[in-house]
Amino acid sequence: MKRGALQSFRIDRLTNSIQNTISGDSFQTEVSLLVLKDLKTITKKNRWLFNWKTELSDYSREVYKLTIVNNPDIIQGLLSISIEADHIFMNLVESAPFNVGKTKLYEGVAGNLVAYACRLSFQKGFDGFVAFDAKTKLINHYVKSLRAYHFGGQRMIITTEASQILVNRYFKN
Repeated sequence: MKRGALQSFRIDRLTNSIQNTISGDSFQTEVSLLVLKDLKTITKKNRWLFNWKTELSDYSREVYKLTIVNNPDIIQGLLSISIEADHIFMNLVESAPFNVGKTKLYEGVAGNLVAYACRLSFQKGFDGFVAFDAKTKLINHYVKSLRAYHFGGQRMIITTEASQILVNRYFKN
C-alpha cells in the first residue's frame, strides 16, 4: 500500500480554533471534503508544497479542507487521510502558504487538522488512534506538541488519551 509523505508540519500552537497572529482574534473553523473546483488555487505556483490533485484522485484517500466559518472560499489548510482497519492514517497535512513561517496569518491550523483526524478516528470506532510518518528531525516535536508516541522508525501514533485532548480542545460539541 502506498503511504503518504514524511510529515513535516509544525504545531505552532494548540488553540481553540485558529488564531489571527496580528489581532489575536480566534475564528471558528469547519472541515469539509475538498472538491475538484477547490484545486484552482491549490497549486505549486501559489506556493502549496504538495500535489493535492494527486491526493484527490487517489480513491483510497479522503481529502479535507479547513476553512473559517462563513468564509468557505479561503482554504486555511489541507489534510489527506486513509481509513485503515483499526486507525486513521494521515498521509499529508499542509497549512496554506500564508499560514506558514514567521509572517503566517493564522496559527493553530495544523493542530486543528490533526484534531479532526483524531475526531474521525473516534467516529469510526478506532478509539482515537491516528498514525503518520514523521521526518526524523520532527519526531520530538510531535512527542511534545501532540503527545504522539514514537512507534519506531518514522512512525508516530496518537493514542486515545492524546486524541481526546486534541478533540476536546478543537471541537466543543
